[in-house]
Amino acid sequence: MPAPTTSATPDLSTRTAIVTGGSGGIGAATARALAARGARVVLAVRDLDKGARAATAMPGRVEVRPLDLASLASVHAFAAAWDEPLDLLVNNAGVSVRERRRTADGFELQFGTNHLGPFALTNLLLPRTTGRVVTLSSQAERSARLDLDDPNHERTPYRESRVYAASKLANLLFTTELQRRLTAAGSPVLAVAAHPGLVSTGMTNGSSRALDRFLTRHLAQSPDEGALPVLFAATADVPPGAFTGPERAMHMRGGATLIGRSRRSRDPGLARRLWTVSEELTGVGFGLAG
Repeated sequence: MPAPTTSATPDLSTRTAIVTGGSGGIGAATARALAARGARVVLAVRDLDKGARAATAMPGRVEVRPLDLASLASVHAFAAAWDEPLDLLVNNAGVSVRERRRTADGFELQFGTNHLGPFALTNLLLPRTTGRVVTLSSQAERSARLDLDDPNHERTPYRESRVYAASKLANLLFTTELQRRLTAAGSPVLAVAAHPGLVSTGMTNGSSRALDRFLTRHLAQSPDEGALPVLFAATADVPPGAFTGPERAMHMRGGATLIGRSRRSRDPGLARRLWTVSEELTGVGFGLAG
């Protein structure tokens, strides 16, 4: 089968999609491709001015709404204002920071923004979601350790790459448990995850590791190429709980296909425990419960 391209994305003229962090990088590339195929796309962004500039460069029906995943108040406000069916939620926004920082609610910033924010947003929107939830992860999860007795890394030394990898493992475990719960509830909604590969973005170019910056500068693909696994996860005929990524270079570059994941990311017990911890920290439960 030939490698997917953005032009292979099906007609989406009846679909509505939310893309978090859609004002730049992979998020903007994903949103632009969805809009080009007819979808109504909502850019959920922290910086409304940047979002508006991105939207004006996109075709079709694109709008901008405020969302800061590092603030549960912002997540609740966004979800409360959404009063219509939602075909596709792309949990794209994420951060990687050199020094330990906190969200507005006191969570470690990477865990809070990359996992807890999307966890709360997804569950709050789930009653209106009809199609698919795509959460961006990374093959960095293969090296991750997730200490659920210390999810905010309060008792361990802070290292950017280690904390980032843990948040990406959390994204996959979240997808695993979300799909299990959706299936048990008889919901047709699919939960899937996507690894965009090595992509040149503001986040990767700003890495604290010299090796990461070197690899990004010389080997990374463009955001448009990095969006291909996301679009594949969002629109292709993939199985529940699927993980997509690039086809070549050890799944770091080129096209999109189904890829494997670590045994740890498929551990149902760990996924359920992370879900319980996430509910306790955010105060948000499964969106279809009751």
